Amino acid sequence: MTRKLRVGVIGAGIAARHLTGFGWNKDLFDVPVLCSLDEDRGKALCEEFGIGEYTQDADSLFARDDLDIIDISTPPSSHFELCRKGIESGKHVICEKPLFGSIAEVDEMERILARFPGRKLMPIFQYRYGSGLQKLKLLIERGLAGKPFLTTIETHWWRGPDYYAVPWRGKWATELGGGLLGHAIHAHDMLNYVHGPCAEVFSYGATLVNPIEVEDTAALSVKMQNGSLATLSMTLGSRKEISRLRFCFSDLVAESILEPYTMGRDPWVFTAGTEEHQARIDEALAAYVPGEDGYTRQFELFHKAIIEGKDPPVTLQDARNSLELVTAAYFSQRTGKPTPMPIAADHPLYRSWLPQE
Repeated sequence: MTRKLRVGVIGAGIAARHLTGFGWNKDLFDVPVLCSLDEDRGKALCEEFGIGEYTQDADSLFARDDLDIIDISTPPSSHFELCRKGIESGKHVICEKPLFGSIAEVDEMERILARFPGRKLMPIFQYRYGSGLQKLKLLIERGLAGKPFLTTIETHWWRGPDYYAVPWRGKWATELGGGLLGHAIHAHDMLNYVHGPCAEVFSYGATLVNPIEVEDTAALSVKMQNGSLATLSMTLGSRKEISRLRFCFSDLVAESILEPYTMGRDPWVFTAGTEEHQARIDEALAAYVPGEDGYTRQFELFHKAIIEGKDPPVTLQDARNSLELVTAAYFSQRTGKPTPMPIAADHPLYRSWLPQE
């Protein structure tokens, strides 16, 4: 019989989607308690998802010995401290993106985890698990894609004044960054998921759409460590919302759907250079067995990792890769120069990418 893991959830915003993911894995997870400072939203989620306990005291979750996992779905500026408390209290931790506010915090968390062997921290990158992207991974693993050349990624969404009426949004101190950090980070994680880490970035960023502190539009040129190139564009000023990923290899072009929030899902288009190779690709894809995606799949894989004592499906290094790209992009924007990666402890933005003023 599969062992159920008990989860304490902190947050009442994006936490609703987490609770849906746990709900689709009822044989793997039980959620007995939810913590939120927003009583109306928190109690409403408890009622909707059948959660027996509601509290506004996060420390009470860390003190309990009947919880296996703490799920952190709070504003970004609170993530590091809550993750630290979760690990030090002997729990596993799930944490929403962006994971932390600096590369230094990622490295500090690695040291904390080293003191608590067996405890696992999983950043959230649920878009990885769409069938379209998983099919591309399958073709690469079978050697059917060939040499990588160029990737283009567009995150073109709309966020108006109502979105920024939430007090913590649009501010460096609480959101920690703009569209590069809070919106395009999922698509950019998919770049790293396919190609590995970035090597260098040149970036322009601007605040063009809303009267906020952080960027809402950006254009990036990226060199990957595997030798390929990428162009990344992000705006929160697109009246027609799309997300588009296009991967060009020597033997294959893979193109995503345009749906802005589920671009990893089918139907992707895979186009080969010859009829013979197209037949090989079609044969491989015909054998692909679709399963759950999004949060549901990521949580399922996390359960498996905990039970089997293996690394989580999304690792601290994965989060570091994504935050290195953000850090390097901000540095490039401010200096007007290409910025290499990885970001080491001697980098000017290692401890924070927040503007000094």
